[in-house]
Amino acid sequence: MLSEVEKREVEEEIAHSHGRRAACIGALKIVQAHRGYVSDEAIQDLAPFLEMTPDELEGVATFYSLIFRHAVGRHVLKVCDSVVCWSLGSESLLQHLEQRLEVKAGGTTPDGRFTLLRICCLGDCDYAPVMMVDDRQVRNVTPAMLDQILQNPEAVEE
Repeated sequence: MLSEVEKREVEEEIAHSHGRRAACIGALKIVQAHRGYVSDEAIQDLAPFLEMTPDELEGVATFYSLIFRHAVGRHVLKVCDSVVCWSLGSESLLQHLEQRLEVKAGGTTPDGRFTLLRICCLGDCDYAPVMMVDDRQVRNVTPAMLDQILQNPEAVEE
C-alpha cells in the first residue's frame, strides 16, 4: 500500500505532468526514494493510482535502468560503459571495483553497503569515464578516486 506521504508526493508529480500516466516515471522515482527500490507490490499499488495496468507500469519500470526492481545496497555505484567511457577505461574501473568490493557487476556486497551496476550511458561523454555514486555524477574517474569513494561515498560531490 502506498503511504500517505508517497500518495501526496505522487499527486504533486501528477499536478506538474500532462495527466496521471505521464507522471509514471516520477512516481516510480518517488516510491524508490522512500523504499530503496520498486517492489512488485509497489507496482500493483501504484498502477491503478496512475490509471495504468500493472503490466504497463512494469514495462516502464524495467525499461529505465535507474529504477531498481530489487533491493540494492545503501550506496549504488553505477559505472558507465558507453563506447566513449569504455574506450577511456571504464572496464578497468569496473574491474577495480569488483576486486575491491569482492562482488561482480550487478551484485551487492554481503554487508549491504554497496551495489555495483554497469549502466549503458550516463550522458556525460565530455568527461569520460564517468560513474554515479547514488545520485551524484562523478567525472574523469580514476582508480585512486574509486578508493576514496569506497572509503567515504557520502563525501562525493557532483
